[in-house]
Amino acid sequence: MDERKRLYKSRNNKMICGVCAGIADYFNIDPSIVRVLWAVLALAAGTGVLAYIACAIILPEGDTEV
Repeated sequence: MDERKRLYKSRNNKMICGVCAGIADYFNIDPSIVRVLWAVLALAAGTGVLAYIACAIILPEGDTEV
């Protein structure tokens, strides 16, 4: 089993671009937790918005296989 862990945007469980679901999949946690943390970051410092846009542009799309 030579399966590497990769960070990607989710195609199956996305709200906007799939960034939070992809991060949640990478860390094996619930996507809702990542979404709430990202919203708090965006409201607290405004950094979350820029980071989300950057991730949406940079991260590749995930595989369609589940």
